[in-house]
Order: sequence, then C-alpha cells, then structure tokens
Amino acid sequence: MSAPAVFPTALVLSHLAFEDAGTLGDLMEERGFDLQVAEPALPSTRLPDPAEPDLVVVLGGPFGVYEEEAYPHIPGEIAFVERRLALKKPIIGICLGAQLMARALGARVYPSGTHEIGWKPLFLTAEGRQTPLVLLGEDNPMLHWHGDTFDLPPGIPNLARTESVTHQAFMVGNYGLALQFHPEIRAGDFERWLLGHAFELSARKIDLPALRAQTNTFGPGLASRSRAFFSRWLSLAGFP
Repeated sequence: MSAPAVFPTALVLSHLAFEDAGTLGDLMEERGFDLQVAEPALPSTRLPDPAEPDLVVVLGGPFGVYEEEAYPHIPGEIAFVERRLALKKPIIGICLGAQLMARALGARVYPSGTHEIGWKPLFLTAEGRQTPLVLLGEDNPMLHWHGDTFDLPPGIPNLARTESVTHQAFMVGNYGLALQFHPEIRAGDFERWLLGHAFELSARKIDLPALRAQTNTFGPGLASRSRAFFSRWLSLAGFP
C-alpha cells in the first residue's frame, strides 16, 4: 500500500483582507501547496514555529515596520522573519514583507520621501538580470504602492530600481526573495484595492480613472510573466 501524498505547506502572513497572494497563491495551489493564512496583527493569532512551514509568504500592509508603538505585533513578526531567514528556509516578502525582511537582516527601513502608487517601469540591475526577475521583462511597468523604502542588508546586491526609489528587490541565497513592488496583483481584484485604500488615494489626489486604465492595460500581461517568475524562483528554492 502506497504512502499518502505529502504536500508542502505555505504560510501566508496577511495584513489586509483585500490583499491576498494573488497569482502567487494561484500558482502555489496548482503546485500542490497546502495554503494557510494567518493575520499577525490579531491578538488571537499565534504564529507557528518559523521552522514549520515549507514556505512563508509575507504580504503588504499599510503601516511602517518602525511603528512598533502604534502596532504592537510588529516586533513579534520581525522576530519570526528573522528566525526564518536564520534557518535559511524559503521566504518571500512583498512590499511590507520585503521591508520586514530588510529590517530582520539588520537594514534600516524608513519613509522614502515619495509615494509610489501606480504602474511604473521597473529597471533591473546587472545583478537582477541574472535572477528570475528577468522573466518579468526588462523595463516593464509594475504596480507600486508604498511610501517607505529600505537600505540593503550587508552584502546583499540591489536587483531592481524605479526612477524614484533605488532599492526595489533583493535575494538572500536561493531561499529569500524580497520585492518592494506587486507582481502578484490580479487585475480582476484591483477594485478591492481601490476601495480598501480609498482614504489614502483621496488624500494623495490619485487619478482613479487613470489608475484603472493602467491596470486594465498592464495587468493582464503581467499575470503570465508573474507566474513564470514565481515558478522559476520556487524551483530555485527547491520546490518541484
């Protein structure tokens, strides 16, 4: 009698109900991952031992990693990410998740002085062109939604930039992937983002019709490139 199949587990740390793992989540399900979602900010949430999940994905959020007094869950989440990285077990950080990874590796995270909201070209560095990021396409627009940035952890090269923000991506060996931008976005989910971030968009005087039009233009093409990118990285991280 054959042994039952064992599927890899993926723990997704979510900070906003309307922002999920998107195309990355779809790909993980197709590749047989057992997805588990946790909300670190809730007092009732008890994160597992950082060594337990086969993969950890840390999504975006509307707060800064330096706002520990306002959001008391932050130190525990940083400690979780720090331990995960120390174990050299696969972890992906997107937007806030990338900032948490940078902070866990000893780098500074701080307001960038500008807010990138919308679709802006992503330029790969020479080092970035040697990574799966090349599958996202050279100089292609990516969705950005952040006001903070990070310094690079010691010894880690920058992989991508935009015209406004220099540090947009880094990798730690083949087990850590940090992305300041949002390749996971599904164009069909974007209206949820507009509703969820309505106050911020109004305060920043963002042109919503233009932002919708950009998403309709760039979102569908991004989906296939994003799947190819994440698929290549997952393979590098040891997932068949």
